[in-house]
Amino acid sequence: MENENLIKQTCKELNLTYKQLGEAIGYSESAIKNAGVGEASEPMKKAIELYKETLELKIKLQKAENFKSNLKDFLAD
Repeated sequence: MENENLIKQTCKELNLTYKQLGEAIGYSESAIKNAGVGEASEPMKKAIELYKETLELKIKLQKAENFKSNLKDFLAD
């Protein structure tokens, strides 16, 4: 998968269309399509990296919130 284009790889990994990825990182669908057949610019690569990091942090935050809620329920009993 290392040789696969970053845009294609990211869309596949996150189950997104080019349009959805573009909207998520602030690029037009045409810019994403162009990068999908060529090479993504450094700012686009950074935007994708930050977007993926944000998604991971949201998941961790949700897990922490769930743990906090479960702990509250446990201590209330």
